[in-house]
Amino acid sequence: MKKLEMNSREKAAVLMISLGPEVAANVYKHLSEEEMEWLTLQISSMKRIDPEDKAGVLDEFHDLAMAQNYITQGGIGFAKSVLEKAVGEEKAMELIHRLTSTLQVRPFEFARKADSKQLLNFIQNEHPQTIALVLAHLDPAKSGQILSELPAEAQSDVARRIATMDRMNPEIISEVELILERNLSQAGMQDYAQSGGIEAVVQVLNGVDRTTERTILDTLEIQDPELAEEIKKRMFVFEDIVTLDARAIQRIIREVSNEDLLLALKVSSDDVKDMVYRNMSQRMVESFKEDMEFMGPVRLRDVEEAQSRIVGIIRRLEDMGEIVVARGGGDDIVV
Repeated sequence: MKKLEMNSREKAAVLMISLGPEVAANVYKHLSEEEMEWLTLQISSMKRIDPEDKAGVLDEFHDLAMAQNYITQGGIGFAKSVLEKAVGEEKAMELIHRLTSTLQVRPFEFARKADSKQLLNFIQNEHPQTIALVLAHLDPAKSGQILSELPAEAQSDVARRIATMDRMNPEIISEVELILERNLSQAGMQDYAQSGGIEAVVQVLNGVDRTTERTILDTLEIQDPELAEEIKKRMFVFEDIVTLDARAIQRIIREVSNEDLLLALKVSSDDVKDMVYRNMSQRMVESFKEDMEFMGPVRLRDVEEAQSRIVGIIRRLEDMGEIVVARGGGDDIVV
C-alpha cells in the first residue's frame, strides 16, 4: 500500500467519516471543544476520499489500537514482542515509537500495577535519583506509601530530587525501566517526559503520614529553604478548609483576624463559605455578610495574601497539635 500523504488531522477526519455519524458522535463526547472545532472544520473541507487512502487510514488505526491494547495489557516490552510476531520488527518499532511519543504512554506502567511493598523491595536500595524518578511516575498515594517506608535519611533526599526534577531524557527512563522490569523494551520516546516538579512532590507528600512529612520538610528547610517554603504553600490551600472538622474551623476563626477572613471568603466557593458560616454564631454570620456586601471590589492579590496568611495559621495550629489535617498516612486518626 502506498504511503499516506496526509497529516494527522486529515487522517482523523477520514477516520471519523469512515466510522459513520453514530460512532463519530460517541468519539466527539471525549474530545475538547478545540479538538471538536478543528476536526469538524477538517471533515467539512473534505470533498472526496480516495478508497485506498480510506483503507490505509483504517489499517493504521487498527494497528495503533492493537498496539495500545498490548501496552495496556502488559507494558511496552510485552507489546513489542507480540507486535514483532504480528507485523514484523520494523513495523512493531514504528508503532511503539508513535504511541510512546504521540499518545504519551506513561513510563513505569508495570510499577503502577505492582504492590507497594513489592515495589519498595525493588527500589529501596537504588540510588535516590532512581527512586525519585520511579515515585514521580506513580500515583501519589502509592508514592506516599513507599516514601514513608524509606529510611529517614533517604526520605528528604528523594523528596528534594522529585521537586527539583524537571524533564528526564527518555533513554534514562528506559534504562531504569529495564532494571525494574526484566523484559521491558528500550523503545524510548523522542519527546521528553514530564517527570516531576513541585506539584509532583506535593502530591506525594500529601499521601504520607504527618511524621514523615515533617521530617522531610524540616530537612529541606535546612538544605533549600525556598523550595521548602514553596512546597508548604501548596500542601494545603485555603479551599481545603472544607476538609477540616468543626472544632478545627472554630479554632481557626478565633485565631485569624476578621479582616483576613473577610478577604479570604470574598471569592471563595459557596461550600467554603457555608462551612465557615456553620461554625460561627448567627450574629457573627450576619455581621460578616453585611461587611462583605459593603466591602466592594477588592484586589485579587489582597485576597490571595489573606488566604495565604490563614493557611500559615492552619499549619502552625497543626504543628502545635491543636487541630488535625487529614492525610494519607495513619497518624491522622483521632482517638
